[in-house]
Formats: sequence, C-alpha cells, structure tokens
Amino acid sequence: MAIVELTIIPIGTASTSLSQYVADIQQVLEQAAEPVHFQMTAMSTIIEGDLKHLFAVIQRLHEVPFHHGAVRVSTSIKIDDRRDKPSSIEQKMKSVRQKLHDS
Repeated sequence: MAIVELTIIPIGTASTSLSQYVADIQQVLEQAAEPVHFQMTAMSTIIEGDLKHLFAVIQRLHEVPFHHGAVRVSTSIKIDDRRDKPSSIEQKMKSVRQKLHDS
C-alpha cells in the first residue's frame, strides 16, 4: 500500500483562500469509488491505497480547481511506496507515538 501526500494549489484566482477547494477535494475523496483512505492536514491531504487507484483519484482531485474556474493548477505529490512490509498512515503514526512514549 502506498501513502501519498498531496497539495493542490490554484494559481491566478481572485482570492487567496483555499478552504473551498480543500472542502471540494475532501468531497471527491469521500465519494471515490476506489478503496482509498485519506486524512486532511493543515497543509496537505494524505491518501493511502493501491498506487494504481491513487493515481486515478489524484487525476480527479487535480481537476477540482479547474471546475471552479482556475486556469492554472500546481499539484505537488510525494509518494511513499514501501514494499518490504505493510505500511499505512496509522502504522506510521503509531510508530512515532510509541517512540515518544518509550523515551
């Protein structure tokens, strides 16, 4: 399972606010037919699932600002595709919490 950090920024819009775009991106994720788990953060959205499914979802998410009239969109994608053992958002967080607890 891959974990992807995604930031989508419309360029050249009338407002500097991104919250409506973020809300619409969350709705697309909630309605996705693909088996994708996601978590919104203050600076990005993290999604996890099969990489093939994630790329299909990312393509739809990239289109969201264009549907709102943006003429340019910058999308940054970071992929963590670990194949030596199962990995998930929750497992990564649990590992850090455990290390904090042990120290």
